Amino acid sequence: MHQSGETPPAGSGHELEPGIGSEIIDCGVLPDTETIHEWPVLLILAAIQFVHIVDFMMIMPLGPEFLRRYAITPQQFGFLVTVYTFSAAICSFLVAFVVDRFDRKHVLVSFCAGFSVATLLCALSVDYLTLLCSRAVAGMFGGLLSATVFSIIADLIPESRRGKAMGTVMSAFPFAAVAGMPIGLLLVNTVNWRVPFIVLTILGFLIALRAYRILPKVKPHKSVVHHRGIHRLKFHFNSIFLNRNHVFAFLLIAMLMFSGYLVIPFISVYMVTNVGMQEAELPYLYFFGGLFSFFTANLIGRFTDSYGQRRMFCVLAVLSVVPVLWVTHISEASIYLALTATTLFMILVTGRVIPLMALITASVRPHLRGSFLTFHMSIQQLSAGLGSLMAGYLMVMTVQGKIVNFDTVGTIAAVITLIGIVLAVQLKTIAELDAQ
Repeated sequence: MHQSGETPPAGSGHELEPGIGSEIIDCGVLPDTETIHEWPVLLILAAIQFVHIVDFMMIMPLGPEFLRRYAITPQQFGFLVTVYTFSAAICSFLVAFVVDRFDRKHVLVSFCAGFSVATLLCALSVDYLTLLCSRAVAGMFGGLLSATVFSIIADLIPESRRGKAMGTVMSAFPFAAVAGMPIGLLLVNTVNWRVPFIVLTILGFLIALRAYRILPKVKPHKSVVHHRGIHRLKFHFNSIFLNRNHVFAFLLIAMLMFSGYLVIPFISVYMVTNVGMQEAELPYLYFFGGLFSFFTANLIGRFTDSYGQRRMFCVLAVLSVVPVLWVTHISEASIYLALTATTLFMILVTGRVIPLMALITASVRPHLRGSFLTFHMSIQQLSAGLGSLMAGYLMVMTVQGKIVNFDTVGTIAAVITLIGIVLAVQLKTIAELDAQ
């Protein structure tokens, strides 16, 4: 073990074994300083998030083209989003029982490679059915990637800096909107819709190789390794699902994801069909929303560390109701007004997830964190899928090509968001529970 004044070089292969008490750094396995090679780890995690977020987001602006190319309905398009999230939910649930038994580094690299193969299958799809199946395979790995990324953050970064770390990694979302989506749509408009997925496949494999070199090894927690067979399954079920605090965390993320994905998958389609935005103008929607969110994500992360996870989430959740209602109730408008609404939506709806994830990771003990967050991701993806599925069935397209009932969808999303604040107040961190 290194002395407190030394730090193992990134990618040196040193195994870091979590202690029973808290995070790796807090346990003294690594010194609690800002110079312990956190940034290379955070950047590679952000790169992994970037690839799978762009893959997920690329489907949404392609909605008008898929509706036209495959002659599908809004409900069928919504199912393209839903099958990804449902697949992620089912796979995450099954894997959650065993994920804590393996080195998180090897798990992440394997999932990243598998996701890259799934992205290639999307690029090779020849009709709606094969694209649907390819999205299901991509969802299997996408949900597992996110759960593993957040598990690594929680294991390596102490709670005092976790908000900032979450903000750094979650900057991948706005960066995907600023750089990934405009470039992807440019490739779509100049070549065809398959090219962005081919590029993502190549990036995915390159990032997987880099992650193998950079990420430190994190061995399984001893308290998990000691459980075997049916005893391990019973241990996971009782420790995770019979814990009142965990139930609040699961309900909270379910409601927030459900409310968000009632709206998110259909914004680009609605802006084209109802607001009057041209398909060629869609890159501006993602560019400006992502550009502002990129800077605010880090700011929100710092505020979360300074003012508290719960307080920041509640403030952002209340503020996010405004753009949710605005985006879903706006009618024909200038591109400037439309971009203002969608940009504010991206800033607040994605920004509220930063303190939320920091709060949730602080509500579970370290030896359960991998399984908890994988179950958590399963519930998150299932809720997102149900949200987009419900929105698809609530909305209809008129003979004039307009979408109706999006305003009703937005009202439902706003009400659910406010209910989520009540759950956040009930959720306690481990530190708060121990202090009681």
